[in-house]
Amino acid sequence: MINRLTHFFHNHFRANEVKIHELSYLFWECTQRCNLKCLHCGSDCIADSKIIDMPFEDFLQAILPLKDLYKPDSITVVITGGEPLLRNDLPQCGWILREHGFRWGIVTNGYRYNSDIHARLLAAGMGAITLSLDGFEESHNWLRGNNNSFNNALQALDLISSSNRLFYDVVTCVNSRNFNELSSFRDFLISKNVKSWRLFTIAPIGRAASNNDLQLSNFQLKQLMDFISLSRTDKRIDIKFSCESYVGEYEKKVRDSYFFCRAGINIASILIDGSISACPNINRHFVQGNIYHDMFLDVWENRFDSMRNRNWTKTGICLNCKDFKNCNGGAMHLWDEKQDCIKTCINDKIRKIAD
Repeated sequence: MINRLTHFFHNHFRANEVKIHELSYLFWECTQRCNLKCLHCGSDCIADSKIIDMPFEDFLQAILPLKDLYKPDSITVVITGGEPLLRNDLPQCGWILREHGFRWGIVTNGYRYNSDIHARLLAAGMGAITLSLDGFEESHNWLRGNNNSFNNALQALDLISSSNRLFYDVVTCVNSRNFNELSSFRDFLISKNVKSWRLFTIAPIGRAASNNDLQLSNFQLKQLMDFISLSRTDKRIDIKFSCESYVGEYEKKVRDSYFFCRAGINIASILIDGSISACPNINRHFVQGNIYHDMFLDVWENRFDSMRNRNWTKTGICLNCKDFKNCNGGAMHLWDEKQDCIKTCINDKIRKIAD
């Protein structure tokens, strides 16, 4: 009964959030250049991308009208890529965002992160950073495609964790190579003073779509949920499963709140070519406009219907699913342009083990 009531109130809360759709996180895909070639990349970025970096002035002009509707410090601009540290003007971009009242942070692989860039980003008002670290040296370097990647990311972690002002977390892509080292890696992160660790599985999109080595078996998925559930009793580090999927009986055991894909509800993105979308990982078919011929604020307020009303997701394996009202079709990045079937469902895989 308690579980039913909790789900009822959460679903009511989600419906209200959809109605209000206040923008909280705005991702800026500032570049598609990258200094690594990760096996799982959803963007399929390359070092010599022919798509030029978006001029910061274009991005800024697109978002300034948000100040007419929101308090700027209620919105966090998350600068991503590609690898945002490949932009030499990143500190200047951040400084101007803070001048206009916006909070900002970055998502980085840490390869170029050093003491100089650390100091410059802090001076420019960076408040948050997410660092990718995918297990110990062999596992991390295999996934990232570079033998120096682990050591560079570790140097970045030491710098980041030394700042009391930064909100930061480590994010780990769980796959077949690092699965058996999660427990020892958790202890390693604790020894490095990491306070927040976020784990996610690798969706079959981008380069990962054709690499079966990156996927976990159904049994491993259940083991992962058990590992996170047990690890969350250790108060030295905040461990959680990402927002990628509804996980049935493990809801509230593996994260702080029930699954809620906020793409297009509280999360938007401006992509490298000016496209206006939600989470930057979702299929480009869901683009709602473009800053070069649409007003971003108008698009945010009046479009995004496919993400705010997700009744269309009740198809394929979702059609007769007893958990649909709680899952609401799962995460948007798992749906392709045909919108006819979700690519993978963790809850379905876990249930098959239980059955």
